[in-house]
Amino acid sequence: MSLLEVKNLSVHFGSEKAPFKAVDRISYTVNEGEVLGIVGESGSGKSVSSLAIMGLIDFPGRVMAENLTFNGNNLLALKPKEKQKIVGADVSMIFQDAMTSLNPSYTVGYQIMEALKVHQGGSKASRRERAIELLTMVGIPDPTSRLDVYPHQLSGGMSQRVMIAMAIACNPKLLIADEPTTALDVTIQAQIIDLLLELQRKENMALILITHDLALVAESAHRIIVMYAGQVVEEGKAEEIFKSPLHPYTQALLKALPEFAEGKSRLQSLPGVVPGKYDRPQGCLLNPRCPYATEQCRQQEPELRMVNGRQVKCHTPLNAEGLPA
Repeated sequence: MSLLEVKNLSVHFGSEKAPFKAVDRISYTVNEGEVLGIVGESGSGKSVSSLAIMGLIDFPGRVMAENLTFNGNNLLALKPKEKQKIVGADVSMIFQDAMTSLNPSYTVGYQIMEALKVHQGGSKASRRERAIELLTMVGIPDPTSRLDVYPHQLSGGMSQRVMIAMAIACNPKLLIADEPTTALDVTIQAQIIDLLLELQRKENMALILITHDLALVAESAHRIIVMYAGQVVEEGKAEEIFKSPLHPYTQALLKALPEFAEGKSRLQSLPGVVPGKYDRPQGCLLNPRCPYATEQCRQQEPELRMVNGRQVKCHTPLNAEGLPA
């Protein structure tokens, strides 16, 4: 059953006459207990799309969608008090860079207990007991004493564990993790991902894992969405995408990974950069960087369509040999 349904979600910034399309008509669903990976390089719209779901896009940003529902509730139509009961409780988010996301003026315990107070209420004693339980769940040693420390007294890994504790405080049905391993060393990255997946299985949460690192979602996600310049360019089962990508951009991301370099002396990279507000090309947005671009690619924007059980936004999807069909 679909827990989250997103249809034609767009987020625009700037003037209405000349908007910057940070997110451009993306659609996807998240099922109960599913792990969905959203990947793409910086500037692809991954984080902005999730902030839109959480209702955290402020003016001059504009959020538009044909459908944006969570558990049957239209998130764009809810009144503030009704939305507060869902967002932050049933839908929760771990933000990028825990070191700057936590409030330096308040103790760890206060920040966790405040989240509980807003969404669940209860006595101060019960909230403190729950905060200790949450810190224990996320693997923080001596949780009782840690309640009284400030964020600057914690390491990056410990700060991220506190952020996770805050995010799962109200037993969410959907957890959005936005680059949860940013600024952490490789060993701590693995521990944080293992912790998230353990909590996801234990609590049967749906998990959206946002990252620029395809290798990070290779073994953890059930499905993967690949985004480029605010658009979804490929969506499908993780094992199928890694085995045989259909979109040239997905192929380029995989070729840049050491795990998929096939013993070549140099990793391959895609030339150029993601288009900005004033240099968005006509036709397919990837065409200036794509090695397979045709005249049709330069003139006509492709539609997201079903190919071999996957969604792909390409005029000439790649075949099993990795060449245009």
